[in-house]
Amino acid sequence: MFWAILFLTVILSTFPNHSLLELKVAAAKYDETNRQQQPSEAFQIELVLERIYLDGEISQETVVETVYSMDEFWAKYDQWQIMDMGKAKFVMRKYEDDISPLLKTNGYFGITNDGTLSIFNGKPHEYNIIQSFFQIDIKKLESKKQSEILQGIPIKTKDKYEEVLETFKVYSTYE
Repeated sequence: MFWAILFLTVILSTFPNHSLLELKVAAAKYDETNRQQQPSEAFQIELVLERIYLDGEISQETVVETVYSMDEFWAKYDQWQIMDMGKAKFVMRKYEDDISPLLKTNGYFGITNDGTLSIFNGKPHEYNIIQSFFQIDIKKLESKKQSEILQGIPIKTKDKYEEVLETFKVYSTYE
């Protein structure tokens, strides 16, 4: 276990800005040269997994992984970037091509008093703003769109998120 942690420390400090693929290649070479020298030992790594969503929301999950094989470990986390590393703790990040679970369950598009298109946690009258985008000229909206945005438009999917932004972008007061 000591050798595996030492190896990870050396590799990740030597290659801080390299890709996960390069790190996996180095790990595979290490595994291959040391396979006959030592029996394989399982060891644990604490992982902090950060997910960054399209809407800017960041979620963190902490898990403890028991590593039996570095190849399996790298394969499992091949879509993640290593952001920080300690002796037995990694912080890894992944960019999600989706909106956050918060928006899916309780996100609404609406406008603030000054006409800024925003996302609210709950209906817009509650004024719990999550994210703001741009000001729109509400007077240029047709009455149906005006009514929808004033009441709040629920955001349940990535497609709805993108559709609403595109729809209201043309009413932006900025050039």
